[in-house]
Parts: sequence; C-alpha cells; structure tokens
Amino acid sequence: MKTLFPASLILCATQALAAPDAITLGMVLEPPNLDPTAGAAAAIDEVVYANLFEGLTRFGPDGAVLPALARAWEVSADGSVYTFHLVEGATFHDGTSFDAGDVKFSLDRARAADSANAQKALFAGIESVEVIDPATVKVTLSAPDGAFPFKMARGDAVIVAPESVTDAATHPVGTGPFAFADWVQGDHVTLSAWPGYWGEKPALARATFRFISDPTAAYAALMAGDVDAFPNFPAPETLIQFQADPRFKVILGSTEGETILAMNNRLAPLDNIALREAIAHAINRQEIIDGAMFGYGTPIGTHFAPHNPDYVDLTGLSTYDPERSKALLAEAGLTDITLRLALPPPTYARRGGEIVAAQLAAVGIKTEITNLEWAQWLEQVFKGHDFDLTIVSHTEPMDINIYARNEYYFGYAKPEFQALMAELEATTDPAARSEKLKAAQEMIAQDYVNAYLFQLAKTGVANAKIEGLWENAPTQANDLTQVHWID
Repeated sequence: MKTLFPASLILCATQALAAPDAITLGMVLEPPNLDPTAGAAAAIDEVVYANLFEGLTRFGPDGAVLPALARAWEVSADGSVYTFHLVEGATFHDGTSFDAGDVKFSLDRARAADSANAQKALFAGIESVEVIDPATVKVTLSAPDGAFPFKMARGDAVIVAPESVTDAATHPVGTGPFAFADWVQGDHVTLSAWPGYWGEKPALARATFRFISDPTAAYAALMAGDVDAFPNFPAPETLIQFQADPRFKVILGSTEGETILAMNNRLAPLDNIALREAIAHAINRQEIIDGAMFGYGTPIGTHFAPHNPDYVDLTGLSTYDPERSKALLAEAGLTDITLRLALPPPTYARRGGEIVAAQLAAVGIKTEITNLEWAQWLEQVFKGHDFDLTIVSHTEPMDINIYARNEYYFGYAKPEFQALMAELEATTDPAARSEKLKAAQEMIAQDYVNAYLFQLAKTGVANAKIEGLWENAPTQANDLTQVHWID
C-alpha cells in the first residue's frame, strides 16, 4: 500500500534539506565608513571589495590581476597608454547605467587636488582620462607604468557614480553582485544579492558582517552558531579546539599584512637613527609571534611579504640583541627616554604591544601605552601624526611605495627612496623591477624606519559546510562571489 504525503509536507521537507543562502561573518573591526575611495581602514574593503564595489580590474584569490568592469585592455608599445574595453549592460544598484563616463569621473575624482582618497599616489601618474565611447576609455600616463592594472585592482580604485557618491560613506552604491541593505552601527552591516547584477550571480542571497572585537566573544559566537565564519579570527589560541571539532574547518593562509612597530621619524628623539636601531635590536620577534599570535606569523626584516618572489630576508639587520641596543643608546647619549605607544584594537596590536613594552623596558626605554579605538587611531595617528610608536598591520598589497610619501604617518620620505620609487614606476622590465624592489627593501631596513615584526597569518574559522572563502588574502577582502553552502 502506498503512503501519501501532503504536498505542503513535501515542500517543507525540501526546504529543510536545501542549503542555506545566507551567511553571517565575524569581523574584529567595524569600518569607520563604507566608501573605499575615501577611507584608509582595511575594514572597509573587508565588507565591500568585490561584493558591493568593483574596479576596472580585481584581485583573484591567488593574487592574480583579473578583468572586472574592464573585460579587456590594451597597452601602447611604450607602456604609457591603456585602453580599457568595458563590460556592457552593467548598472549601479540605484538603477543608473554604468559606462565610460563613470570611469572618467572616478579616476579624475581620485587624482584631483582635493581628493580624499587614502591612496591618492596610485593615481598620480595619470595624465588624462578620455571617453572614446560608452564602452571604451583611454588612460594616458605621464610615464610608462607596467603596474597600472595592479593599481586599478586596489579597493581605492573602485568605480563610483556621480549620482550616488556623496552618500557612499553611509549608503554605498556600486555595480557588484551585492547591494547595501543596512548598517546598525556598533553591530553589523548587511548586504543582499543584487538581482540586476551584470555578471555571474552569487549563490548567497544575503551576507551579514558582525563586528566582534573581543577574542573571547568571537570564540563564543562561533561555538554558538551566531556567526558562520570568522575569516580573520582574533583568538588563535583556540584554533586547536576548532581543528578537533568536525563542525568547523580552520583555514590557514598568508596575508599581505606586514605587522610593524611604526616609529614617528619626524619627531625627536625618533628622528635619531641610533634610537630607531636600538629599538629594532630590542625586539624579539619570535616572542611576539608566540605570545601574541600563538605561533602564527612569519618574522620579517623589511616591509615586504615573504611569499613575494622579490622578497629579501633582512631580519639579520635587526636581530634580537639587547646588549647592542644598550650600547647604541649609550653611544648616542640617549638616556631616560619615554615614548608613547598607541595601540589600535586588533589582537596583534594589543597583545603584541604589552610584549614590546616589556622588551623595550629591558633595554631602558620606557613606554606609555594608550589603547585607541580604530576611529581614534585613524584620526590621531594616521592623519594627525600624534604618536611616537604604534603597532599596525599594513594589509595593502605591494605597498612599499608608502615610504616615499611626504605626509605619510611615520614620516620617512627620504629623497633617495623617492627617486628609487620613481625609477621603479617607470620600469617595465621584470628583472629590472625586481632589482629596484630589492634595493628599496634594503634601504628602509638599513635606515631602521620602523621595527619590522612579522607577516600576519590568515587564521580563519568557518562552518565545515561553507565553501569558497579565501585561504590567502592577496588584498584586504572577504570576497563572497564564490561562497556557498554544501549539503
């Protein structure tokens, strides 16, 4: 005898078996705004990069530069003119069309004299932007630049529209697969799938980013199922527990994050290279990696990612040698020194800062620690240059050129380094570029601009049924375009 089931019961069972189409991700820091073209915080890109906003190009999960709103491009023989062929039929989330005029507007806005773009230097080489037709734009550079497509893949170079950009900080409008849904400040940002997306539709219908800065709370949220994944998990000491739990997967990879003890080179006494070198030799990198990151991290001796083929291991220039530190201080007559140490919220900074303070105290350098919220750090340290020491991880890809910027927060901008960066930008030969990058690494290491601590590891935890999260972080992003649940 056949057993008959009501259609409603069958429908309910089917829905119960269907994979979820929503995800909640944990983040340590809340972005100060949601406009990546007018803010320096990595947390902005962690929400919107490749999800809500798109650029001409983009980074793939392996760091490759891929087409985005530019489906293809051509480069002139001398490397100074790029012609981008744009996707057609794309629209912004408010229904306005995307075309070459939006590209011109975005690039001209980013390079304008009054630009608020935190990476304005990316656009300094642009001489002109010309609309050829609605689907074609020509960018003429003042000098050849083989890295221009790479620069256009940065979050700072996403395309915005004149109709909506004034509200981008609080109500961003892009062309990406997800649109802005809501932002409850202090708690979460939610994105929803954009039905009019021009490209491959995402598997997820909704994504919520919850802000949980406390490591203990982050652990509890994952265990309770309040968040489905924490791509940059702040409590590495608990990873072994997640590895032993079949409900979860631990995703270990690398990032572009050079974690540094940054020094204010423009202020006395840190304008004295002897003090900066003494600080560098007072630092025991492995002790910081073990104590603050529970062993996750790679020691570095300069501002460059160890996984990059052009990396030079310069840790030998700043080996842990407290006696050398004391001798340098004595030779320079540097006594009774007290330095202000400003620490932003991330675990590596707060935990690492306590260890650094103890290491400096051991060679006779006192510190006064101030814990700052992220918005305070950006305003006081990054913009206001009101600090002596700070600990921060620079997660932007290939960003050694920041040392050439006159107004950058740690105040180096050595003319010889600026000249070297200008030569690098004009060089297209890969071998010649490699030599200049190596020379740049050596110059800042020998000048002890900062104390280079470690390359930040990417330690993520996720529900075992989630696929598509990035293992490595070639840029500061939580790209959800390929994320999906499995049965």
